[in-house]
Amino acid sequence: MQKNNSNLIYQQAQKELQKYADTKRKKTNEWFFKTGKGEYGEGDIFIGVRVPDIRKVAVQFSELNLVEVGKFLQSSIHEERLLALLILVAKFKKGDTKKQAQIYKFYLNSKNRKRINNWDLVDLSAQYIVGQYILNNPKEKKILNKLVSSKLIWDRRIAIIATWMFICEGEITDTLRLSKKLLNDKEDLIHKAVGWMLREAWKKDFKKVEEFLIKNYKKLPRTTLRYAIERMERPKRKRFLKGDF
Repeated sequence: MQKNNSNLIYQQAQKELQKYADTKRKKTNEWFFKTGKGEYGEGDIFIGVRVPDIRKVAVQFSELNLVEVGKFLQSSIHEERLLALLILVAKFKKGDTKKQAQIYKFYLNSKNRKRINNWDLVDLSAQYIVGQYILNNPKEKKILNKLVSSKLIWDRRIAIIATWMFICEGEITDTLRLSKKLLNDKEDLIHKAVGWMLREAWKKDFKKVEEFLIKNYKKLPRTTLRYAIERMERPKRKRFLKGDF
């Protein structure tokens, strides 16, 4: 794809995304993703495009090269950043070993990673790129230790959400290990993410997860506990909420 043609396609993708913009949804998203002063999404700009419509545009422009994808990822517009990530996920899934390594490094590049700065951006990409790549290349697990210890909330969320791919393969050890590191996290969005992954892990090995919950009960944020036990039968769930083991 030559430079001029590539830039033209980039502009076409922008225009296509704008076709789906909706003023009412824009206002809803600004509220939902907490863009107010002092909130986690402060200053983020929305144009009001639904995720299914962003996916349509991602499919249509999946051949954009990484330079153009990078432009979208650096955009101040939330939906353009999500478009970039959905294109990356599609490229990763179709790519060979070399291409997947390139996308993995591109995703984790500090400049790019800083733009993955809201929970939906993380949740729709981290497991499919970081999680899958590490699953295929176990030596890369060390990056999770770096991310989980980061001062950036989104890095920490990437780390725990990435383990979802491990869970899908029945491997929950890393989920439990990272969950333990995040028990004292101050952010509610991390409490929710940890609880969510523990719930998914519980579906694979309820005994180990319940042992983890009991052992760490006094340190567990209440939100994490509620998410983690959501699929338990009601009587058992009530006992866990009371700490009655």
